[in-house]
Amino acid sequence: MRREDFGTIVQIGDVLVSEDVVCEYFACDYPVCKGACCIVGDSGAPLEEEEIPAIERDYPAFKELLSEKGREAAEASGYFAVDRENDLVTPLVPGTEECAFCRFEGDNCLCAIEKAGLVKPISCALYPIRVKKFKGGGMALNLHRWDICKCAFERGKREEIRVYEFLRGPLIRRFGPEFYDALCAAAKHING
Repeated sequence: MRREDFGTIVQIGDVLVSEDVVCEYFACDYPVCKGACCIVGDSGAPLEEEEIPAIERDYPAFKELLSEKGREAAEASGYFAVDRENDLVTPLVPGTEECAFCRFEGDNCLCAIEKAGLVKPISCALYPIRVKKFKGGGMALNLHRWDICKCAFERGKREEIRVYEFLRGPLIRRFGPEFYDALCAAAKHING
């Protein structure tokens, strides 16, 4: 393999960012997907350990927005689950792929946490970016491609919105404004 087969990796501090994050286009197209990422998958959304106490603390503010089965799953699990890879994730409603923290309005799936005016888990806010943590410290930001988000990649391209631009708020929330400014500078350099 040639070196260029691997693409460009941007390093900002101890964070490695895949070229796809700054080059690819993406903008959620909710009227088309209807929140499918919250109800399709083999596991709940990844959680940071420090997010669990906030979910438990805030649960009374959003629990009435959940379905009865969602409440049962959330309360039975202690507001989180451990998936087959031993990662902390949001609990799923048993027998489904549906996040316990979903709220349905017609055929639209919404995040009950966000609907209550609270801050949803960072992995949900950052999607389609997935964060990979390294054992020795540091992390990598990679673009996750999923067929259910095809409409979001198409909309992003149509409206010329790059992944990092669409996720400006969550990236700043997780990594800070200086990180985001450096990412913008790298994107400008890469994209010309």
